[in-house]
Amino acid sequence: MPKARKYQIALEATPYYHCVSRCVCRAFLCGTDSATGQCFEHRRQWLEDRILALAQIFAIDVAAFAIMSNHYHLVLHINKIKSLSWTDWEVCERWHQLFKGTALTQKFLRGDALDKVEQDAVSTKLSQWREHLSSISWFIRLVNEPIARQANSEDSCTGKFWEARFKSQALCDEKALAACMAYVDLNPIRAKMAERPETSDHTSVYWSS
Repeated sequence: MPKARKYQIALEATPYYHCVSRCVCRAFLCGTDSATGQCFEHRRQWLEDRILALAQIFAIDVAAFAIMSNHYHLVLHINKIKSLSWTDWEVCERWHQLFKGTALTQKFLRGDALDKVEQDAVSTKLSQWREHLSSISWFIRLVNEPIARQANSEDSCTGKFWEARFKSQALCDEKALAACMAYVDLNPIRAKMAERPETSDHTSVYWSS
């Protein structure tokens, strides 16, 4: 039986994780479908834009990424210090970039007066959101859900686009982190999608070059 995600991701062991999310069988994230000839290359930009946008909101740093034809790789750093440094207002403002929030958190964000009961309710909610904003599971969820909706809309279909669970592997020391980042950056080379890392679009090594 697979372990629950909360037991696989443990900040006391390491803040670095290698994550892989894969499409269901026959779903195309990117590339060209050899059966139909349909090209899905534009979806790479969808995914890259979404990953980098969420990294500006979450307390999660993207150390490396590579977008392949039916899956993508991420090396993520959970930045707990950043999360704890945010004020309640910053937490609320960041979450409201992702979701509408509640009537009370909208009121809080506007600076309207709150009574004691309302303040307690907002504090409880913001504590929960602070945790979510440093959660890899929430990060992957908010990468995948809009991409699935866009892809299904483009394909005029419904149903699952991604496998139910993403894979995560703890990177417990600097050697493991360096090796994994190199592995992720070289994925398109091994797949013959590019000749050199610096010409490999939609990867962290290309983005940072």
